Amino acid sequence: MDGEPLRIGALARAAGVGIETVRYYQRRGLLGRPDRPFGGQRLYPPAYVDRLRFIKRAQALGFSLEDAGALLKLDAGLDHRRARSIAAARLVDIQARLAHLEALRTALHHAIHECEHAEGRVACPIIAALLPTSAEGGPTAGPRASSTPRQAAGRRSGRTQRA
Repeated sequence: MDGEPLRIGALARAAGVGIETVRYYQRRGLLGRPDRPFGGQRLYPPAYVDRLRFIKRAQALGFSLEDAGALLKLDAGLDHRRARSIAAARLVDIQARLAHLEALRTALHHAIHECEHAEGRVACPIIAALLPTSAEGGPTAGPRASSTPRQAAGRRSGRTQRA
């Protein structure tokens, strides 16, 4: 992007981010911090608008700020292997999240189905699915459920702790 240097507010507006986002990215090392002229405001190169937009697009694709920074350091985009490695790692993470979301969808679908077909005076399957189990040390753990978390942890590990 060509043009005149920008003050931080104009830079943020042009990139579609807030001023605090610009400052945060500077603290994270994703953007440089131009020198401040004596008695004046910092002036940012117009190319920073594209850099900010790149970071936001990377985040929209699910890349972390660390990944976005690594991709930015690949300069002209000639290191295909490194860029592909970063993107492939991100894809693996997304696939794992999708599998987790599918499992959640299946569990909710099952709970809704069970609730729709529950007859008589039985506990709501949806509510029952949300209650902690005795293995989690929740309210259904029995008479000791009101003990402190530290005491409960000691019981689970086989150690006895005093309050």
